[in-house]
Amino acid sequence: MKWMKFPKRYLIVVLTFISTCVCYVERVGFSIAYTVAADAAGTNQSSKGTILSTFYYGYACSQVPGGWAAQKIGGRRVLLLSFVLWSSTCFLVPLDPNRVTVLVVARLLVGVAQGFIFPSIHTVLAQWVPPHERSRSVSLTTSGMYLGAAMGMLVLPSLVKFRGPQSVFLAEAALGVMWSFLWFKYATDPPRSEHQKATATSFGESMLPTKASQKIKAENGPTTVRTSKIPWKKILVSGPVWAIVVNNFTFHYALYVLMNWLPTYFELGLQLSLQEMGFAKMMPYFNMFIFSNIGGVLADHLITKRVMSVTKTRKFLNTVGFIVSSLALMALPIFRTSGGAVLCSSVALGFLALGRAGFAVNHMDIAPKYAGIVMGVSNTAGTLAGIIGVDMTGKLLEAAKAEYSDLSGPESWRAVFYIPGLLCVFSSFIFLLFSTGERIFD
Repeated sequence: MKWMKFPKRYLIVVLTFISTCVCYVERVGFSIAYTVAADAAGTNQSSKGTILSTFYYGYACSQVPGGWAAQKIGGRRVLLLSFVLWSSTCFLVPLDPNRVTVLVVARLLVGVAQGFIFPSIHTVLAQWVPPHERSRSVSLTTSGMYLGAAMGMLVLPSLVKFRGPQSVFLAEAALGVMWSFLWFKYATDPPRSEHQKATATSFGESMLPTKASQKIKAENGPTTVRTSKIPWKKILVSGPVWAIVVNNFTFHYALYVLMNWLPTYFELGLQLSLQEMGFAKMMPYFNMFIFSNIGGVLADHLITKRVMSVTKTRKFLNTVGFIVSSLALMALPIFRTSGGAVLCSSVALGFLALGRAGFAVNHMDIAPKYAGIVMGVSNTAGTLAGIIGVDMTGKLLEAAKAEYSDLSGPESWRAVFYIPGLLCVFSSFIFLLFSTGERIFD
């Protein structure tokens, strides 16, 4: 691409940003389309929660295998395969709430396919992005999730209204296919000529998959580079890894509960129509997009200007993000207007995204060579949060409906938002106690 004036690694970051954006259009899209179809079919809240959480079972199963596959055959290839698989599933499966088995199998397949995405992305970024650019690169890439969710919330309700729920699946599949073409055409591994510099700075070819007896040319003649054994035991008993795991669980518990149940809260809890809310309904996710990038730029500034060490920077941003988010989450059911609910959910999700400049970049700090593996382990916990949170919220709402006769009162939703709020407080203390910004895995 001769017309590109910026380094190739920037193109890789932009493409991974677009990939997360497309993935979250799909996730929000299913929530919106299925909610409309299920309500029309008279499906109860508990059953809706079960279907909405099915995705996360498949997603959980493929996180660690995704990290392993990316480590062995390369994140670039695994990422492409993942997109092809989930896009094909969306294109082929009909959205019919009465065909429960078909929906369950389809959501499991999409979950398995998308489970490979984030471990692969972290492996690719660890290969391409130097340490001083990691915070903003990871933050930009992951902010695609929030922009995708915002776009989905803005556009897809109207698409459902005029074209029906099934049209959402076809639109998502088309986006997945278009991104796959761009990735296939433009994505590459880091150039071999960068090997010596990559090894010195802990990124690049030194983290590419290598055959057991592969020989490369070095200054002192040919040397043998063997694929290093993944230190599974050390990873699984590491305190800093578990600090990331706990915070990943909490982040995704809050995110997935809001992503899957916020449309229901607006419609049943506040008696609002998503179609009539206009741009307001996308603000929580757009706020995440903004704050995620603010967090990344701020983190890199604090580190490169030596205002704070890497460890202090990660702890500072993680703590501020999670504590402010906890307050906003617990205040959410108090506000009974559209503006108040949008404000609270925007602050909650925005500061959660700011906190990602703490725990979510920490994979590359402590284990740059095994970033995909550590991401797979921590994202498994995040996926379990989706399974537990989304399904349990459905059951909490069904119990509240039985007790209060409907879901329009704040008491019906208090437990839904208090649980992630309290988890944020707990997780921030865990990260303060056990995390580090130093490299602990060679």
